[in-house]
Amino acid sequence: MPRVLLIEDDPSVRQGVELGLRRRGHDVHSAATAEAGLAALSEFRPDLLLLDLMLPGMNGVQVCHRVRQDSQLPIIMLTARGDDFDVVVGLEAGADDYIVKPARTEVIEARIRAVLRRIEDTRPGRPATEVHGELTIDRAGLTVTKGGQRLPLAPSELKLLLHLSAAPEQVFSRQQLLEHVWEHSYHGDARLVDACVRRLRTKIETGTGAPRYVQTIRGFGYRFGPL
Repeated sequence: MPRVLLIEDDPSVRQGVELGLRRRGHDVHSAATAEAGLAALSEFRPDLLLLDLMLPGMNGVQVCHRVRQDSQLPIIMLTARGDDFDVVVGLEAGADDYIVKPARTEVIEARIRAVLRRIEDTRPGRPATEVHGELTIDRAGLTVTKGGQRLPLAPSELKLLLHLSAAPEQVFSRQQLLEHVWEHSYHGDARLVDACVRRLRTKIETGTGAPRYVQTIRGFGYRFGPL
């Protein structure tokens, strides 16, 4: 079962989430502060970080930035209702998904599994390695290089690129991408898609001109463009 590091300052939420995940077989380490959580990263070696957005002192957005400096560890944010602005900032900082509190344990576990499945999608039937201009996509090894340099893509960024590039020039709506990449079968939050596209573009695109790879089709969605 996945090892989960939980950083949450509210004792009741922390204990409830930890107990619920442990009952489902997860190995969970919890911390009440950002500093304690960051200190536990190297020792506990989690498969996923479950991170409260509104922490005292160093907040969740700052933790995201710190983690993303040298790790592509999957991150799910826990947010309070009404934190719309902070959700966007957290997604831009590198979070892969978010959950609004309070949330049932089965919902949290389902999101954890969905995020971790993103790094396992190799798109069977496609060539193991594809070259698109400067980009080389290794679907078997789940790596992407640009000009020979490996790109540090977070799980959601990698899954999004794999999905779009598997059907070049096909336009996908935000809802379709939410269903295929984030596994949100309901009418989900398009901000997840838009924030992930912006992060992905900063890594795969060159210059400040029109995007070469992930193109916006206004009124419809996104496509992996012609090269």
